[in-house]
Amino acid sequence: TDSLVHFGVFVLGFSWTFWSFTAGHTEDEGRHLIGPRQPIEASEGDDVILPCSVSHDYNVEGLTVEWSLPDLKPDPSDRLSRVDYVFVYRRRKEEVDMKLQKFVGRTELFEDELKVGNISLKISNVTLADTGKYRCFIPKLEGGVKEAVVRLVVEPRANSTLTTETQTNSQTPDPNQETDVKVGQPELRILVLSVCIVLVMAVVGLGVTYFLLKRCVREKETKRCII
Repeated sequence: TDSLVHFGVFVLGFSWTFWSFTAGHTEDEGRHLIGPRQPIEASEGDDVILPCSVSHDYNVEGLTVEWSLPDLKPDPSDRLSRVDYVFVYRRRKEEVDMKLQKFVGRTELFEDELKVGNISLKISNVTLADTGKYRCFIPKLEGGVKEAVVRLVVEPRANSTLTTETQTNSQTPDPNQETDVKVGQPELRILVLSVCIVLVMAVVGLGVTYFLLKRCVREKETKRCII
């Protein structure tokens, strides 16, 4: 009987140890970053959130979190080929010096939610140039997938489109105005023709007067000038 009791305790202890090891190992392998499959859409000027989180609500407060643009190539003049980031969280604080200039003051994490694995990125006042792929990455995440890609699409704001269309329409000539111009063309032709006739008559008159005066000067002695 004692042997059976000892054997039962041994089996129970071994089973508990094996289960704890297996469960812990499986949990480590199951940790991975999760991002949306569909692109995030926003209008120009909006504040937008790019979702990204760690499975199993894993606490990442003590880990490095990086958000970058995977399609952005390093500066060829930089011999170290350093990567500029959209946001970097390291040593429990933001690393502003490593951020792209255009994102300074515009990106942030929800630091209170890092303890539950939420590393979503907020971008304020998005522009059309912000459209593209964004990569969230935890270099030292134990287990599975350490990165996820989120695609952002920024569209022009509706009122901006309407304003552009209004300006275009205001610059387009009105067909009625074209008709008015065409109707006035005959009157303009008559006016120009009248001015030309007057000028010709004036030139002819001056020519005749000059000729007669010159003739009078020549015939002054004979007193035959009859102007």
